[in-house]
Amino acid sequence: MHPELKAHPEYFQKEIVQLADNVYQAFGFAASNVYMFVGDDGVIIVDTSETTAAAENILAEFREITDLPITTIILTHSHRDHVSGASVFAEGGAPEIIASKRYSEDSLFVASNHPQPVKAMQVRTKRQFGIGLSYPDEIVGIGVGPGARPLKGMGAGALPPTQRIGDEGTKLNLHGVELELVMAPGETPDHMVVWCPEKKVLICGDNFYRSFPNLYPPRGTAYRDFDTWADTMDLLMSFGPVVLGPGHTKAVFGAEKIQSDLTDYRDAIRHIVDETRNGMDAGLTIDELAHKVKLPDHLAEKPHLREYYGRIDFSVRAYFVGTMGWFDGNPTSMAPLAPKDEAARFIKMAGGAPTV
Repeated sequence: MHPELKAHPEYFQKEIVQLADNVYQAFGFAASNVYMFVGDDGVIIVDTSETTAAAENILAEFREITDLPITTIILTHSHRDHVSGASVFAEGGAPEIIASKRYSEDSLFVASNHPQPVKAMQVRTKRQFGIGLSYPDEIVGIGVGPGARPLKGMGAGALPPTQRIGDEGTKLNLHGVELELVMAPGETPDHMVVWCPEKKVLICGDNFYRSFPNLYPPRGTAYRDFDTWADTMDLLMSFGPVVLGPGHTKAVFGAEKIQSDLTDYRDAIRHIVDETRNGMDAGLTIDELAHKVKLPDHLAEKPHLREYYGRIDFSVRAYFVGTMGWFDGNPTSMAPLAPKDEAARFIKMAGGAPTV
């Protein structure tokens, strides 16, 4: 194993991090982070983790800080690892659950009139994240989260949104805490960031984390629009945050550091787009480009662009197929034989089954 990957799990030690007065991050307890804003007479939770077991552990830590009631849960997007502990944070009550109006997109939990191949996606999700493997003998981490984390109640605590926010966004005053909810499509079309202007804290969901962005996950998703994601980096920078709370990995502190990291992220995505597009226009194949396109050294060496989660070659392939479709331009791949027919012909060419 690469020593950098072997050492990576040490990064995810559990801790409750105070981001600002009355703003906290639960880090390392689950695949994703959970945030808490403490108001005058109530609490706002942002994202809820992937399992009810993890949510229970986080709630116990938060209850060491405040016993005020949780009245609002805000979901940055619909991925399972962010929504599945909601029932725990509801504590038997009926909090407002706020999400984007696009919340049903790219989710395995929201009913749709146009069903997706959920079973196939679930199988590949288990493979990608090593679900069921033992730590640390069989799995050491998941790239942007700890390998050692509770899996009981995975997906069990998701609750439907009670309020949907449109593309225009909204401003809220909850228990004296002023928040702005702003649409920011990136990793998913339904992404919504949470901005606290008084404290200059921005919760950005999975639009940024300490890894090369997951422009294509091998578990399988619809095409993630690379250009939109890059543009969203400019949106995040426009807030001028002094604290950036990502959906995964540690918070980033300092306006200058945040601007630098987000600029790198944007430039890395745009570099992949430009290099892949130029190669396509030059007639290179998808396989040639997957091996050719690299980040320039000044970006590749940055800790927040290491390929812990997203991979450059996966991204190149996704951009190629996302913009041009599955056909690679080679006429021999336009109407291939069925695998069994191809195998039978190879066997015949080799002298028949007895020879083989």
